[in-house]
Order: sequence, then C-alpha cells, then structure tokens
Amino acid sequence: MNKPKILLTRAWPEKALAYLEAHYDVTLKDGASLSKSVLIAAMQDYDALCPTLTDKLDADILSTPNARVRMIANFGAGFEHIDLKAAKAAGIAVSNTPGALTEATAEIALLLMLMTSRRASEAERGLRSGQWDGWKPTQFLGQSLKGKTLGLVGFGRIAQSTAQKAKAALGVEIAYYSRRQAAAETEAEFGARYVPSLEQLAAESDVLSLHTPGGPDTKHLINAALLKAMKPTAIIINTARGSVVNEADLAAALKNGVIAAAGLDVYEQEPKIHLDLMGLENAVLLPHLGSATIETRTDMGLRAAYNLDRFFAGEDLLDRIA
Repeated sequence: MNKPKILLTRAWPEKALAYLEAHYDVTLKDGASLSKSVLIAAMQDYDALCPTLTDKLDADILSTPNARVRMIANFGAGFEHIDLKAAKAAGIAVSNTPGALTEATAEIALLLMLMTSRRASEAERGLRSGQWDGWKPTQFLGQSLKGKTLGLVGFGRIAQSTAQKAKAALGVEIAYYSRRQAAAETEAEFGARYVPSLEQLAAESDVLSLHTPGGPDTKHLINAALLKAMKPTAIIINTARGSVVNEADLAAALKNGVIAAAGLDVYEQEPKIHLDLMGLENAVLLPHLGSATIETRTDMGLRAAYNLDRFFAGEDLLDRIA
C-alpha cells in the first residue's frame, strides 16, 4: 500500500521530520513563502498539507477543482492564514497544535516584560555602539515590576502560565479580562482578579499582556483610544496575534510618551514590521520567538504528525479546528 503523500512547506526539527518521513511519502519545500500557483498545484498532487503561518490558504486555493488534499495539519496554534469556511466547504479537515507551545510562549512574554521594564535591548544597543563609557547612577534606569499589576487580556492556557511565572519570578499582582470569567478555584490558583472591561484593565495595569486569538473580533483591540486609557508608565506586551494591535497607533503612543514601552513578538504584516516602530528605543521587537525552543518545535511537529496519523486511520483528530 502506498504511503499518503504529504507536503511540508518548511523544514521541521529533526526528530519530528524523521517521524513523518518514516510514516509518509514526504516532500519538503523549504524556502520563501510558496506562491499561490504552487499551492494550487499542491492541492492536486498531495493527500495532505502541513503549512505554517506564512502560507496563506485562501478560498481560491482550497476550492481548487479536482483537489486531492483532504487534510491540512497546520504546524502552529494560529490558523488565521487558513480559510476554515472554505476548507469545510471543500470537505478538508484542518488541525493545529495548540497545547505544545504554552510554556515556551509564556517564557517569551516574561522575557519581554523584563526587557522592556529594564530597558535591556536599548542598553545593549548602546553598549555595542560604543555609547557606554562606564557605570553611572542615572543611566538606563528602568522600573521594578514587584508589586505592580500585570493585566492579562484573555485567560487561557498561555495567559495562565504567564501569570504563574510572572507572579513567582517578579512578584506582580494578577488581573485579567476575558469574555468569560474563570471559575473561582482557577482564580484562586493563580491569584487572579477579574476585571469586567478591557478599558478598566488597561487603566489599572502596569503591564498589559495580550493573550487573545486573532480574527475579526480582536482586530485592533489595542488602538489609540485604549492606549490613552493606560498609565504613562505602562508597558504593553504582545505574544498573541499581530492583528490585535494597531501598530500605527502603538508607534505614535510610544513616540509621544502615552505609554512607556512595548514588547512585541508578533506583527500585523509579518514578517514586515511597521517602519515607525523600527526606530523607537522603547520598542522591543523579537522575530516571532514564542515557540522557538527545540523541545517545543519538535512537539509541534509531532502533534501535527499525530493528527495526520489519526486522520488517515479514520479516527477523530486530536486538535480539529475544521
């Protein structure tokens, strides 16, 4: 019996790739984002696709006539690049890897809190450029986070892991806003206080950390009006989705001192970065490192592979999203 043909649009970590190659007929196309014509051809040539967030699978691609693809095992938790409605209409199953990157993404959120509050990237740039000529009592002064309020926008797995890590390591107080209030025992576990509106949370927070899904409901949730509600000493952190932040409004707020700093790991037009952010010393910009540990990326690949296993065995998917 022939093995199902699988297209990988990017190289996976060694262990995950070896597992996939042992079970499937794998083609790897690792390089720049695949063109629309290449993806349309792939729909006719393969049994399943394993894309990443850089591969835009829109309705035109997913409705390709005589398509062979019946399964999309996405490498990553986010799936805004896949038209789920079109996939469902075409009878294509779609899965993602939501649980694999929780801890690693929470670590990046914590890293960004420290880098912004202590001006670490600004100071390092100063040292590397030769501007540092010795210790001074008032040079590169940041702010302590102990006793400050960490406001979490969303309270899912990553937000809760961020809360646990930040409370233990930095001594912050935890507040959160979510469409649904968590159970009392969950709030007690994380020492978290529910705030009934995003505006109130923004006004109370010393650090506002974003943990919401992407999509129309959260697009530009962080905009000029909300930024004006924040403290001038406040920091905003985004490890969620780039679309949640209006980057033009954020850049203006940072430039004009509306808030103190921002730490971003995701962007609206990724991999393009808003030009107004690039020159700001109080913006810490990371190249989407949220899940970038060998352990996490391996787990993501294996999770995608296990979803493929279950699909071709006729079983329910572990992480079905369409």
